[in-house]
Amino acid sequence: MKELVFGHKNPDTDAICAAKAYSYLQNQRGFETEAVALGEPNEETKFVLDYFKEPAPRVIEKASDEVEAVMLVDHNEPQQSVDDIKDLTVTHVVDHHRIANFDTAAPLYYHAEPLGCCSTIVYKEYKASGVEVPEKIAGLMLSSIISDTLLFKSPTTTDEDKQAVEELAQIAGVDYEKYGLEMLKAGTNLASKTEEELITADAKSFEMGGKTVRVDQVNTVDLDEVFARESALRAAIEKQNQEEGYNLFLLMVTNILDSDTRLLVVGEPQDVVEKAFGKKLVDNKVDLPGVVSRKKQIVPQMQAAFEN
Repeated sequence: MKELVFGHKNPDTDAICAAKAYSYLQNQRGFETEAVALGEPNEETKFVLDYFKEPAPRVIEKASDEVEAVMLVDHNEPQQSVDDIKDLTVTHVVDHHRIANFDTAAPLYYHAEPLGCCSTIVYKEYKASGVEVPEKIAGLMLSSIISDTLLFKSPTTTDEDKQAVEELAQIAGVDYEKYGLEMLKAGTNLASKTEEELITADAKSFEMGGKTVRVDQVNTVDLDEVFARESALRAAIEKQNQEEGYNLFLLMVTNILDSDTRLLVVGEPQDVVEKAFGKKLVDNKVDLPGVVSRKKQIVPQMQAAFEN
C-alpha cells in the first residue's frame, strides 16, 4: 500500500528535501512512497530545487483521503503535522527534534538522533542500507544540512553533520562553502514578501505550560531592513494570534552573517520570555547575541521557564 512521506507544516529546506531523500530510500527498500509537502517551498528551498533541477513536491492539506499510512520526517509533534494526522497510521519517523505529544496505536519505526539536521540521519540510513545516493539526492541532503546548521554556525552542528556535508558534496560535485553561502543568501530575499508571509514562512507551534507558543524564524543579512517593517509585522502577528489562538508569538530575526538574533515578542506571558533569556524586553524586543537555533537556543529555554 502506498504511503506519503512529508515534513512539517511551513516547510523549510530540510522538511522538503529530507522527505524526498527518505522517500527514494524507502522505495529502494521495497516500499511504495511519494514525497509530498505541507506547504509551498520557501525562497531558499526553491533555489535548491532549481539548482539540482528537482521538481517541487505536490502540496497536500490532508492525507487520509488517499492513503492510510504515512512516514514523517523532520517532525513528530501533531500540531506541526498534516491536519488529519489522527486519522492516519504513522509507520516511520525520522527526526532530530524533541519528542512531544506523540503517541501511536501500533508499533512503528522511529529513528531520532540529536544531530543538526534530519537529512544527516537519512544519509546515515542510506549508508546502513547500502543504498547508493544519487547525485541529485546528495545535493538535496547537502542543502538541508547547510540550511539547518547555517553552514556550521549553529550550535546544533555536530561532527557527523560536517562529515555528511563533505561526503555528500563529493557525490553532488559542488563546492559546499561557495554553494552554501549562495543558498543561504537566496533565502534572505525578503523585500517581495508580505508581513503575513514573513511570519508564517518558518513558523512552528509548541505547547508549553498550557499555552500555545508560536515561534517563527526569519533569516536576513540586515536586521534593520526587517525591523523597518516592525509596525506591520506586529499587526500581522496580533491578527494571527487572535485568529489561530496563539497565546505567545516569538519572531526570531536572525542575521546569518553575524549569528545574532533579535526577538520580537507579541502576546502573553512576556515575563516568561524574560525569565528564559535572563534579559528585559524593551518595547517587546530583545537582542540575543550568538543565538541562531530555535531548536536548541529558544524552545528548551522557553520550556524550562514555563515549568520553573
